[in-house]
Amino acid sequence: MRAIRVASAALLGVTALTLTAPAALAKGDDYITPFGFSVLPSTIAAGGQVILRIDRDGGCEGPATVTSAVFDTVTIHPGHSQATAVVDWDAKPGAMYKVTFTCDNVSGSTDLTIAGGRTPTGHPIPHPLTPRGVHAGEGGSFAGFDLKEIGLGAALIAGAIGAAYHLSRKRTSEDGG
Repeated sequence: MRAIRVASAALLGVTALTLTAPAALAKGDDYITPFGFSVLPSTIAAGGQVILRIDRDGGCEGPATVTSAVFDTVTIHPGHSQATAVVDWDAKPGAMYKVTFTCDNVSGSTDLTIAGGRTPTGHPIPHPLTPRGVHAGEGGSFAGFDLKEIGLGAALIAGAIGAAYHLSRKRTSEDGG
């Protein structure tokens, strides 16, 4: 009878850990690619020219297609690692546009920010951009989680361990104890 209780407690503990794992995995990046890519500069005025780069050493062997709502589709041919695109003149100042790189049926994206603007007379208007930092990897053991999520996960794990301990130590009159 004791073996059944120990197995039940172990199953309860494994279930609690399994149910907390999806929250950690759901935070993942949908745009991880075997090849690197970039848009330079990452902030540009409407009508400006950007350089679209792809890292051919990282696994992109075929033609790479680069798409965005702010410029025409560009193809980076095999043997080349970059191409240029001209940003549309009607791009909204201060807006961020997604730039998607696709190579060998794998896609990844980054953001392109449109700076400044123009007055009706055609003179540039400076547009202060709010610094947002880099879009790097999350890193660290607590990245992307708030204290509520960490506390809830810790409570679930502590509860499962407590229940497993209680069930494994509980003795009934049938065990003779």
